[in-house]
Amino acid sequence: MHPETHLALHHTRAAELQAEAAAHRLAARARQPRELRTRLGWTLVEVGLRLAAAPNNPKPAVA
Repeated sequence: MHPETHLALHHTRAAELQAEAAAHRLAARARQPRELRTRLGWTLVEVGLRLAAAPNNPKPAVA
């Protein structure tokens, strides 16, 4: 393969990777509010589990 051909392919692939990176950055920015909601939801689940496992709470009756 000639060096010019290899260099042309390298430039083409570099441009494709830069375009993918730009698209990923835009998608990541659009996703941020959802990440916050997910983090808040899991925090509430963790707090609920800790409250349910607290030693001063009476155990629920088993049916």
